[in-house]
Amino acid sequence: MVNSTNQESIRCRLYILTPPLIPDLNAFARTLEDTLAAGDVACVQLRLKDVDDATIRQAAKALMPVCHAKDVAFILNDRPDLAKELGCDGVHVGPEDASYDEARSIVGPNAMVGVTCRNSRHLAMELAEAGADYVAFGPFFASDTKDVSDREPAELETLSIWSETINVPCVAIGGITVENCEPLVAAGADFLAVTSGVWNYKDGPAAAVKAFNAIFDKTVG
Repeated sequence: MVNSTNQESIRCRLYILTPPLIPDLNAFARTLEDTLAAGDVACVQLRLKDVDDATIRQAAKALMPVCHAKDVAFILNDRPDLAKELGCDGVHVGPEDASYDEARSIVGPNAMVGVTCRNSRHLAMELAEAGADYVAFGPFFASDTKDVSDREPAELETLSIWSETINVPCVAIGGITVENCEPLVAAGADFLAVTSGVWNYKDGPAAAVKAFNAIFDKTVG
C-alpha cells in the first residue's frame, strides 16, 4: 500500500472485504479468482463473523493463495494471533478489537496493521504516529453487512484533510458502491473498502471490479 500526500498523483484502489459468511468455500475461491482477474485490486480482507477458528483457518488457507497469485495482499480481520499463525500479509483491527500496539506486537514489524478510526482524525493521527500502515474512516453510507445505524456518518472533509496533510494512506469504508463512490475518490481516499458493493453488484463481482477501476481511472485522469 503506497503512501503519498500528493492527491493529484494518487490513483484510488480497491480493498475488497469478503462476505461475513462463506457457505461454499470452493465455489467462493473460484469466484474470487475471477473477480481479482477483472482489474486492479490492492488487497482482500477475510472478514468472517460468528465462526470458529477452524473455519477462519480453512478459509485463509484456501483464499490466500488465490490472492497471492494475483499479487493481492491478504489481510485478516480482528485476529492478529491467527494472522501471525497463518502468514497473512497483515491484520485489520477496529475499536472493539485488539489495540494497535497489541496487534503490532503479535504480527511483528513486517506485517501490515490497519486500524478503523471512524470519523476521528485525532485518533487516526495518534495511530499513524504509532506506526499504523493505514487508517480507515467510516461509515460513509448505510451498510448491508454491518449495523452502523447508531453511528454518525463520516464526513468527506475527513478524507480531504487527511489526504492533503498526512503521509499515511486512508481507506474509506461503509456501504460503498459503484453508484456512490465518486465523491469519496474525489475527496482523496487512497482505497475504498467494499463488501456487498462487489459481491452483490447487479452484473456480478467481476463487473464491479471493472466498474470501480473505470471510475478510479477517470478520477485520476
